[in-house]
Amino acid sequence: MRRVVIAGLGDSGVLTAIKLAKHAEVVGISSKPGLVSGQELGWRLSRPAEWARHNWIPFDRFRGLDRVRTVQGTLTGVDLDAGKVFLNRPDGIAAAEPYDALVISTGVSNGFWRRPDLQTADEIVGGLRSAHDRMAAAESVIVIGGGAAAVSSAYNVARTWPGKSVALYFPGERALEHHHDRAWEQVRKRLVEAGVQLHSGHRAVIPEGFEFDDITSAPVEFSTGQPSASADAVLWAIGRVRPNTDWLPAELLDEHGFVRVTPELRVPGHRGVFAIGDVAATDPLRSSARNRADGLLARNIMAEFADQPLRSFHPASRRWGSILGIQSDGLEVFAPNGKPFRFPAWSFERILMSLIVRRGIYRGVRDNQPTV
Repeated sequence: MRRVVIAGLGDSGVLTAIKLAKHAEVVGISSKPGLVSGQELGWRLSRPAEWARHNWIPFDRFRGLDRVRTVQGTLTGVDLDAGKVFLNRPDGIAAAEPYDALVISTGVSNGFWRRPDLQTADEIVGGLRSAHDRMAAAESVIVIGGGAAAVSSAYNVARTWPGKSVALYFPGERALEHHHDRAWEQVRKRLVEAGVQLHSGHRAVIPEGFEFDDITSAPVEFSTGQPSASADAVLWAIGRVRPNTDWLPAELLDEHGFVRVTPELRVPGHRGVFAIGDVAATDPLRSSARNRADGLLARNIMAEFADQPLRSFHPASRRWGSILGIQSDGLEVFAPNGKPFRFPAWSFERILMSLIVRRGIYRGVRDNQPTV
């Protein structure tokens, strides 16, 4: 049986591993002891225990990973000719994993909620609690950024703590510039109803050496001429992502550090090497992370083993999906054309998460959830 190493077990890596588990020997390498999703930041900050139930899942809870050997460690390099990846385990011992096919799915870093650092389960839970407590203690909150993470954070903080002053600053005329206009109009109304103060045309000055690793309280300066702004808590969610590719040779990367891929998600010039998710330079939005490309990638890996034709990934032209996360009245999902579809609140746990996500997408998830 051929051996596939999946470097990175975030959302895309886990799903790809599940798809391949019945057809190949799969080894997954992760710096975490489970899936810690980078999605739904607003939900994570405002209701961490609820968020964790669906987005912080130890690997042994996934029935679909029962045939997958998961290894915790930090990736340090790859020998493309010999077909090996190298890593340091949590105890500091160096190790190597040989492969017949390699999937690069190490994702990106973007603030304290998306970090490649080696972490224990206790450290993950501690991080969830501390960010929530920081927001809970603040009387005023500023969110910097115009993407879904920023918009969702401002909305959920305002809804969870109605007495707070919450302001959202973004550089363009509108936020959610990669979503359809209809989606922004709907979300803008929700923000105003929740009491979020909207400040368009404000481009924040990023402090020198700032790593976006924490919620801050320093005043925010703007390069667009407006006075500085201050709050008890400042959340930077500006979308300045850094690909987690320090362990890869430069020949695999584009000018921004993302992994170059063909339409088939194959790394050019290297048979058996593929990339998926936010780290893969598939298109300007790097949309294979959100368009279920895991099934196509798993099929292409097995097709390459059998010397059969590979299929192409066709990216969406706009962002789509949930923006504000689950609320008391349900979950609103936006299609690429900006039209919303609502899952009623009663259906979120019973149908969407239980049947569609846990059983359908993840092939079964056990109930022993860590306490947050």
